[in-house]
Amino acid sequence: MDKYITKYLNSEEKDLDEAINRIDTKKIKKLTSKEQKQFKDAAKRFIKKQTTMNIKIDTFELNKIKDQAKKEGLKHSTLVKNVVRKYITGELVEKT
Repeated sequence: MDKYITKYLNSEEKDLDEAINRIDTKKIKKLTSKEQKQFKDAAKRFIKKQTTMNIKIDTFELNKIKDQAKKEGLKHSTLVKNVVRKYITGELVEKT
């Protein structure tokens, strides 16, 4: 996760990031063809289906979203998707 600089991680995301960064990839054994197939099949069964959504947005607001996404090392569409997800799950809280 070092590829992107993220400022706003919740505690679960921080724990996951730290756990990933502790993995010594040199100690991971190469999977057999059978194991690779099992992982691919499992991923296909559980992958999230996504739908495209088109919205009209003011140019000024879009530019502000793009600026914020760049600061966080994200694509602007990813930032918007994360904000929507956090809003609907109740994780998005207003700064006071």
